[in-house]
Amino acid sequence: MVQAPKHRSTGEISVARLTKWVETSRTDMNPGIKAGKTGKEQGISPSALKMRLLKRLRCTQRFEKQAWQAGARLVAGVDEVGRGSLFGPVVAAALLAERREVLAERIRERALCFAIAAVDSETIDAINIYQASRLAMLKAVEQLSLKPDHLLIDAMQIEYNCSQTKIIHGDALSVSIAAASIIAKVERDRMMRELHEVYPLYGLASNKGYSTPVHIRSLREHGPSPLHRQSFAPVWNSNKAPQEVLEFMMEEAAEVAELANSEAEPVLTSDA
Repeated sequence: MVQAPKHRSTGEISVARLTKWVETSRTDMNPGIKAGKTGKEQGISPSALKMRLLKRLRCTQRFEKQAWQAGARLVAGVDEVGRGSLFGPVVAAALLAERREVLAERIRERALCFAIAAVDSETIDAINIYQASRLAMLKAVEQLSLKPDHLLIDAMQIEYNCSQTKIIHGDALSVSIAAASIIAKVERDRMMRELHEVYPLYGLASNKGYSTPVHIRSLREHGPSPLHRQSFAPVWNSNKAPQEVLEFMMEEAAEVAELANSEAEPVLTSDA
């Protein structure tokens, strides 16, 4: 969370120390962009081009200031990490900080309070990753020792009783969300390193559970672990069991349909 300043600051405050890469202009570093070439002409994939555009955004206190001006005192930044991973939990953090900092440890030291919550892979499979991400965010906010009166959230809203601002690319635009994102990422990376010792076949310490070629190859060779997200296509496709279950369900459905058709056929009787 971010506490309203006692004095009114002027202008937008950049977060160069927190997100120095955001402030670096890719235009100056890439002659192709300066020449006005498209991503296709430079041989750049759409995802890489999107990342370059995101890196040109300014991460400021604009949204915090808007919340303060609307009357909020304690503004929390909320974000999650791990939505696209094939393995393990999705992790969210909520943070109420007085000032922006660079590293996770320094953010923890300076924060008025922060909380971290995780939702496991079994729940992700049961309610889908979007709802699991919202649940992790809600748990993180509910665990804050101070109750926020406004939430800044990256690209979604949660079932929490206070005003909220949903910000697309929020971790690149809001210092509070950026700080929460760092806390969540550092915690999830730590969890993945520990789980790598339990499941060393998948390279979790390096890929953090995401869909890398090494991870996919290990899934195909060894099958998924109990902590893999079974509802995700790469995991589902690597497991022989789902195919057997699907075949059984199809056979059962065919038998039910055949039984229903036989019961629906009229019985002809003759009068004696």
